[in-house]
Amino acid sequence: MLYIIGLGLGDEKDITLRGLEAVKNCEKVYIEAYTSLLSFGLSSNGLSTLEELYGKMITLADREMVEERADVIISEAREFDVAFLVVGDPFGATTHTDLVVRAKQSGINVKVVHNASVMNAIGLCGLQLYRYGETVSIPFFTETWRPDSFYEKIQRNRTLGLHTLCLLDIRVKEPTLESLCRGRKQYEPPRYMTISTAIEQLLEVEQARGAFAYGEDTTCVGFARLGSEDQMVVAGSMKQLQAIDFGPPLHCLVIVGKTHPVEDEMLGFYTLKETSDHALQ
Repeated sequence: MLYIIGLGLGDEKDITLRGLEAVKNCEKVYIEAYTSLLSFGLSSNGLSTLEELYGKMITLADREMVEERADVIISEAREFDVAFLVVGDPFGATTHTDLVVRAKQSGINVKVVHNASVMNAIGLCGLQLYRYGETVSIPFFTETWRPDSFYEKIQRNRTLGLHTLCLLDIRVKEPTLESLCRGRKQYEPPRYMTISTAIEQLLEVEQARGAFAYGEDTTCVGFARLGSEDQMVVAGSMKQLQAIDFGPPLHCLVIVGKTHPVEDEMLGFYTLKETSDHALQ
């Protein structure tokens, strides 16, 4: 059996009782380390915290391992129970769908244990989940690569009066261009996009496109470390949010569409006041 188990958004205690029971019954436990981030990170200390609670040795699985050596995990699951731990919910990232498909195609039984993810935790700010349009990802721009395909999706959502969740880029264990040219991989330091960087790039694309999908006065909600004790949720204009230090990752951004009075009432608790110098929790 292959268990795909969501860990939730905060720390090691956010695993469900069903998930914890499954982990304790598995002979091998992996944890993915590339689509999201637990509040305490996945350093050796972070893994020790998980291992102490779960009572199991845990193998850190980076993107290369899962994408290039998934057959190893699947082969093990043919012989004994294997747990694959995912920060958030198992299907919050398409990478894990591929792992499930490959396991099922190999005749391996798969059991999924769900948990909270950013896709539903953003409801905290009061914007109703069924009033969201298509979610977009904002990648880091480089000097030669400035993709803007997300713009049409945001524009379409805005035209329909829908909110847009923007997932911000995570770069973990990314090989440098120089090392790829040499044939021996060396990796860039991990990078996590901030809300400020995301807004800067969004406004750059708007200026280039000029279709008025949004602007610096557009209302947005910035989220940092959702599900953690020190989470931040702040509503304000793009210009206002760009000036706020949201602290450590992970960050995400919601571009607000047409709001219902009930949404406005809840959103008001998180709206940045002119005299405020800190974010609401």
